[in-house]
Amino acid sequence: MRAPGVTSAPALTLRPASTVMDIERLGCLYPYPLSFMRSLLRRVARGNWQITPADIDLCAGGYGHAVFEIQTQRALFSYVIFAKDLDAAARSDRVIAEDWDMTVTLCEGRVDAARLADLKANVPLQEKGRVDSRCFVLSRANKSVRNFEAVVSALAAGRQPDLDAMAKVGYLYRTTAVYGSGKFGMADWDKVKTRWPDFASPFAAEMFSCWMIRHFSLLQAEHCAAARAPKTAVKPDDAIKRYVGIGNATGLGMAPYLINHPLLINNWMEVRETALARVLTQTRPDDKARGDFKCLALKAMQHLGEISTDNTDQNRLNANARKDLQAALAWFESQPISQWRALTDYAAAHLGIEAQELINVLLTELYPELIADLEDRLTVDEVYTLQADMRAGDLKALIERAYDWALAVDYTDQKAQGIFWYRSEEKMEPRLGRRFEEPGADNEMLLGIGWYVRAAYDALGAFIRENGADAITGRFVFERPEHRYIVRRMQTMATTRYGEIRVNAIDLDVLPIHLLRCKLSFFGVGKFDPRSRMWVRNTMFQGAPLVSDIAPDTPDIWCFPIRPDAG
Repeated sequence: MRAPGVTSAPALTLRPASTVMDIERLGCLYPYPLSFMRSLLRRVARGNWQITPADIDLCAGGYGHAVFEIQTQRALFSYVIFAKDLDAAARSDRVIAEDWDMTVTLCEGRVDAARLADLKANVPLQEKGRVDSRCFVLSRANKSVRNFEAVVSALAAGRQPDLDAMAKVGYLYRTTAVYGSGKFGMADWDKVKTRWPDFASPFAAEMFSCWMIRHFSLLQAEHCAAARAPKTAVKPDDAIKRYVGIGNATGLGMAPYLINHPLLINNWMEVRETALARVLTQTRPDDKARGDFKCLALKAMQHLGEISTDNTDQNRLNANARKDLQAALAWFESQPISQWRALTDYAAAHLGIEAQELINVLLTELYPELIADLEDRLTVDEVYTLQADMRAGDLKALIERAYDWALAVDYTDQKAQGIFWYRSEEKMEPRLGRRFEEPGADNEMLLGIGWYVRAAYDALGAFIRENGADAITGRFVFERPEHRYIVRRMQTMATTRYGEIRVNAIDLDVLPIHLLRCKLSFFGVGKFDPRSRMWVRNTMFQGAPLVSDIAPDTPDIWCFPIRPDAG
């Protein structure tokens, strides 16, 4: 029997790449049910993972170490934390920082005294240390000092934390980097996905680490309050604890990932669009679904209204999305529509992009059982193949068809190539330089995909004029090897549904924050506090289940978290 509101499965119609891969739209994405945080915690709950403190050694100030053991149905892991009394002058969210309030690692197996000593000598050093291949996540975090102290003081005095303050900040700690994939001696992705299937989905281990940082931040606050006033201290209510997330500061380091992994991003987008297409073609807005949609929409509007940021642009985006969603809800309640597509068509015709994508997410939230199987399709082997025997004329036609967006840019305009991306020598982190004003373009990262497409296309045209359209691609890249990389990439991506992100990443006015928000939405981040066009603070796991909540029947209902009722 089909679920209420679910029809038979007609052929799916997915939105076109020209819509989906537009950079402005990607910069308006919201988390959805298959976002990595949500998927991870569903896996943790289904497997009834047992997370227990194995070694907690903290002073009255909350400094020391903590080891948690994680027993899954397949293996035993340890999560190791080192917390210190950090000088305020050393506390910085910038990647160039060299000291942090908390440093952590996730590793295989049980941690004995000798291994703990080795980790203690290296984990707090982060990039300057070295761990072994039994570790597969390395991270660090800093306190939100005012919020942490306010929570500890309230608990010590026997009071619950101030909800207004919690709503404004939303976390006790924020991460400044979460490393994986073989850095600093850790296990690489191939080892993780084959040896430890519990974490064999995109960024599962990294997201688990962030969730555990959140867990420790609450434990540490309770510990400090009890040490400060053992006779009066209380623990925070579970509802307040769930409302506490883990902060994150994300900068340019995340942006190149989306451009450097086009096959993976294409796959993520195709899964997302398939989920939406299933809802639009295989369900109908019956009475129950209509009521559920209204409840979710009201919750989303409240969530947006509770986001606190000093960024005027983000406040405007949030306010417009709320206004548009209110208009959509009023229209929806007045219309006896028989298909959800009527609602998305209304949104496309009358609402901003933010509200359009928000409505798409709300629809996927209504039918989790319909899209659950897509969770296993988010990984892909990234193999880019050069088709050396392709006719040069066919390659030219391929570029004109799949990369028309890149050919439409006028790169003779200096503004269109005004930025170059490079890695700093000090931290090997991405930076932006002005091509015609600053040195360093000779060390440019290969992120200006459209520019390379244009150069290859022009060179190919000259090659065809000299050799004819029947000459093969292999000869072209042999004679012009500087184009081999982009030709292989174009030939591969032209076979995919969504291809490349449609952005000129070297335009003088490029907004890297669009790339950041896109990737963060797949992680599961929904609260953004942009600090510039190049970095953003955000809140992760707000509203998520606590470690103590984990059970096979733990509900996945924490989308669009809202502040709990006082008292």
